[in-house]
Order: sequence, then structure tokens, then C-alpha cells
Amino acid sequence: MSLPLLFTPLELRGLTLRNRIVVAPMHQYAAVKGFPTDWHLMNAGRYAAGGVGLVMMESTKVERRGCGTVGDLGLWDDAFIPHLQRIVDFVHQCGTAVGIQLGHSGRKARTGRPWEGSRPLTADMGIDDWDAWDLVAPSAIAADDKSPVPRALSTAEVREVVEAFGRAAARANAAGFDTVEIHGAHGFLVHEFLSPTANQRTDQYGGNEANRRRFALEVAECVRANWPQDKPLFMRLSVDDDAGWSPADSVVLSRELKAVGVDVIDCSAGGMLARPVSSTPIGYGYQVPFAQRLREEAGIQTMAVGLIVHHDQAEQILREGKADLIALAREMLHNPNWAFDAACKMGIEDSFSLIPPAGGWWLQKRMAAMPSLMTSTHERKD
Repeated sequence: MSLPLLFTPLELRGLTLRNRIVVAPMHQYAAVKGFPTDWHLMNAGRYAAGGVGLVMMESTKVERRGCGTVGDLGLWDDAFIPHLQRIVDFVHQCGTAVGIQLGHSGRKARTGRPWEGSRPLTADMGIDDWDAWDLVAPSAIAADDKSPVPRALSTAEVREVVEAFGRAAARANAAGFDTVEIHGAHGFLVHEFLSPTANQRTDQYGGNEANRRRFALEVAECVRANWPQDKPLFMRLSVDDDAGWSPADSVVLSRELKAVGVDVIDCSAGGMLARPVSSTPIGYGYQVPFAQRLREEAGIQTMAVGLIVHHDQAEQILREGKADLIALAREMLHNPNWAFDAACKMGIEDSFSLIPPAGGWWLQKRMAAMPSLMTSTHERKD
């Protein structure tokens, strides 16, 4: 039997992923003043120990004012490097690659955690560095009717933010990450510059389609210049935001991103408006067509996301050439051992090697003692 594509290694520049399964970046809102905690070590570690090829850590802010809420991770200072390196080292010990998403919340900053209502925060809430948490955006346009109006960045400040992304990438490399992903989706700053809804500038960063793409491209160029040439670079896009940015726009941008050194587009959608994208009703694999279109029309490797739940579903996406990588988020929260479970169900030889021996040795011993149980597990249908 040929090896399933899901468990076929993938080379990205100098990095070889042991399989095509990726943990998508998921905000944890558990940092303390930008520093990771034991929660982050546990959260990344459980996925790595579960057998995935790549763990992508959550959106980590390149500026203090780019934090979305009080619990965001930060990389705007060298002080964060050793704390993140501890997580990187542990994930590597599990045989898994690890990346980090670099982001800036723009006009969607200064809000409460989702489970605390996501309400805009105010200066009287006891935040000791409130003055450093400046709400900025391409234009002075609020995210919605419940949010405060941000301050429009000056042209010089835009360039400073570009440099902040580059410095954060250099720090990510110093911490030992294998890849970085630029967050250009979900209504945050890079996406805001792309959007005709959020960006009404009249300088070189707005006014027409090419100018609105300029910030995203400059960020990618600056990150690439500060990121080793043998390490891959990802970028997440809202391929369709249902608010003026279309899949056709994403094809054009993806071609340009590839030319400046981006290797993989992480294909998501929405985030500019407070509702799902109308062209993609939510269902199994509902965003996969975006990955397929960019892969085919922009000639770039893509990562598919969006309610990918079952191993055979993931394998079919790869077999049909719709994406190069499969990313899971909430399904991984539900089952951190998803990759190992998939390997068992697909009959991968020596599935137990995906798991560190502190766990895998015992599970293999159980299989030897109870082969009929494990056979039925392999044959079980989702």
C-alpha cells in the first residue's frame, strides 16, 4: 500500500515536515504582559506529542500597541526570546517542527477576551501601560459601531510598523522557530490595509488596488530579509472577506508574495465584517476551495483550513491537489492526538514512532498484547 499523502514528508526550503498535518495558529489569550506561560508550553507540547508535522503558535504581536487583548503573546522586545525558546526546544524534542504567527491587531486592538465579552477596553480598567496601547489603523474608521475610532497611521509610522515585523522575525529566528507566518487575515492590520472598506488612504498605501497591496508586500519583504533563506515563510490571507476583497484579489497578491519569498499561503476567509462570508456556507471543508484556487491560479503552495475533521477527508483534499498542507484548529482542541489517531486508522506502519517513547512505547506494548483491539481500531469508520 502506498503511503498516504497525509503522512508523506514535505520539503519547504531547508525544512522537512514529517507529515502534512499542521496545528493552525489559535489565540490562547493566556500571556502575561506578552510573555508566554506554562499554558503555552502545555498547549504546544500536547500537539507536538500527538504526532503532527508542524505546530504553528498563535498570533504574536510585533508591537505593544498591536495587542488585541491583555493576553496576547509579544515579540516586540528581546526579553521574550528565551521564554519562547523554551517552548521551541520542547516541541523539537517531540520530533515536531514549530512556527509562530506574527501579527498586529490594528483597529481590532484593546478588546476584552472573548469569554469576557470582547468589549472594548478603557483606560480605567487598571492596565498599567495604557498609553502605550495606541489604537491605530490605515484610516480613522472603526471596526464596527461598538468600537472606538482608531488613529490613522502616518506614512512614516507605516514604515515603522513594517520594520517592527522584520525585527520580530529576527527574534523568532533567535528563539529557534522553524517557520514564521505573517497574519494578513481576519480584519487585523495587514488585512485592513488590503481592504477598500478599512483603507481609505490617499498616499502610496491606499487609493487603488496596487497601493493597498503595498503594505502587505513590504511586510513580507522585510520579514523575508530578516528570516533565513533556508527557512520557509507562510502568510495567512482572508482569501474572500465579503467586504471588497475577493479571491481574484488574493490570486494577484499571492503571485506577488511568491515573488518576494513567501512559500505557503494559509487560506482562510472573513473577519472584516462581523458575520460569515456569504459565498461559503459553513460546512465540512468550506474554505478548501480557496486553497485550491490560489494553488492553481497563483502557482503557490497552500494550506487548507476550515472544518477539516476526518483523516479520509484530509487525505482526499491532498489527493485531489486542492492543497499541500492540512491545518486543523478546534478539532485539535478536541483531540490533540488527532495525527496519531489518523495514522492508526490509516494503517501507517510504526504509527507509534509519531509519539515520544514516554507514551508511544506503552501504546505499542498494548498493541502487542491486544492485537485484535488495535485491528478493529484501524478498521473503524469515522
